[in-house]
Amino acid sequence: MTGIVQNKVALITGAARGQGRAHALRMAGEGADIIAVDLCGELPGVAYRSPEPADLEATADAVRAAGAKVVTAIADVRDLATLRAAVDGAVAELGRLDIVVANAGICIPRAWDKVSERDFDDTIGVNVRGTWNTVVVAAPHLIEAGGGSVVLISSSAGLKAQPFMIPYTTSKFAVRGMAKGFAAEFAHHNIRVNSVHPTGVDTEMGSRAMLAQVAQASTADTRLRGMLVNMLPVPGISVDDVAETVLFLASDAARHITAHAMAVDAGVSEF
Repeated sequence: MTGIVQNKVALITGAARGQGRAHALRMAGEGADIIAVDLCGELPGVAYRSPEPADLEATADAVRAAGAKVVTAIADVRDLATLRAAVDGAVAELGRLDIVVANAGICIPRAWDKVSERDFDDTIGVNVRGTWNTVVVAAPHLIEAGGGSVVLISSSAGLKAQPFMIPYTTSKFAVRGMAKGFAAEFAHHNIRVNSVHPTGVDTEMGSRAMLAQVAQASTADTRLRGMLVNMLPVPGISVDDVAETVLFLASDAARHITAHAMAVDAGVSEF
């Protein structure tokens, strides 16, 4: 532990498990207190297991075990009023906010002609509107603190076209653009905004059920399967790989990095 985010407070959405939990634990281990937000309910349209309240409590227990304070909230990132109330209350309890990790997201792979209107709306609602909501409710607290770091979790699908997931790819390109737009407007408040673009990660979203859904969708045109292959000879990456990158961008070590799209993608976006 180097304490590179010592005495800071980090808001993390989708914190009940997976990448969100890894971000919370990595930052707690480096001295930050945590605001952990998650839906803890049924995710719309997905093939993988949805998070439960017990998952969020497990994250909180692990953060406390790391020696940090934690405030949890069950909230849907699509619900602006509920999310604002949760974040405002948590910041009042912990005293400040310095770091935001907009991590909550879903993926529903389908061939283009199998995508329903609801699939598209749910994906854009969680991944785009939910990210926008997270930044909007957090920004006043960062301004009050005199600056901070915002990290938006996009995807390698936000750097290059990925077949069989048009709503997801659309949403992740939008998140990348959102990061650049917020970075420009927040710069005079000394708030940095960057996006992170992982390849497949070992989470519920990367589970066997999800991979089966991708495989089924890819039967529409098997020639395109190669677009999902990493350049490095690895099938995917770990949550810790992503958490290390997010920690760096959240810390003062990245104090001059903003409006940047950082790939943690084993080269898939260039392959």
